[in-house]
Amino acid sequence: MMEIKPSNSTDIKLQRLYIVLCAVFLSNAILAEMIGVKIFSLETLLGTKPTQLHLPFDFVLDFNLSAGVVLWPMVFVTSDIINEYYGKSGVKWISYLTAILITYVFLAVFTTTQLPPAQFWLDVNKSPGHEDFDINFAFSSIFRQGLGIIVGSVTAFLIGQILDAHTFHWIKGMTGIKHIWLRATGSTLVSQFIDSFVVLGVAFYLLGNWSLSQVLAVGIINYIYKFSVAVLMTPLLYLIHHFLDGYLGLRK
Repeated sequence: MMEIKPSNSTDIKLQRLYIVLCAVFLSNAILAEMIGVKIFSLETLLGTKPTQLHLPFDFVLDFNLSAGVVLWPMVFVTSDIINEYYGKSGVKWISYLTAILITYVFLAVFTTTQLPPAQFWLDVNKSPGHEDFDINFAFSSIFRQGLGIIVGSVTAFLIGQILDAHTFHWIKGMTGIKHIWLRATGSTLVSQFIDSFVVLGVAFYLLGNWSLSQVLAVGIINYIYKFSVAVLMTPLLYLIHHFLDGYLGLRK
């Protein structure tokens, strides 16, 4: 079988860079989905009191966030970089592949929850004062809770990524190669609005036991967090862009 070789060193670098970016994108997206079932308190982490922000319709907001938000900023940045150098087709390809692999991971995890536990594993994970602790129940509860997210997360992920790609290039078409911050932040603003609410709505409201007010409260906080982090990471985006231009020989 004939090997197709890149025509020059820039093509080789572009191929290698795309592989690295896709690996970073895939790893962080899948991990974010896996750990997203945990909701943590940002106020407790920072040692501050609950915000208790009162909004209309009896919404009281504290900074309770899905643990997945710890990794999603890396997905945003990587997506913007892929968009910048490889266009909409580059983003769509890795987004479709990621959605397929997320589905595969959750199906694999579901299969493991169906396996009968070894008795010694149940016994060695009991501790004094917690003799009734069932690690198999805990394992299944956590991962099956994650399975409830799969429909909403994959749907929201694909919609969000496609919107991100199109919004990014729509803004780029108006501003040209300047204003990276505008197209990166603007595309994130649009795509993450969808992602923040669709995932929680499907996973925890339609398929879970959350109230609509809980979904809206956590969704709003997640969205505020994601957008704020996207803005704060703008300098990093410029730094990475500058480094990659040098690596690819594009810097003037």
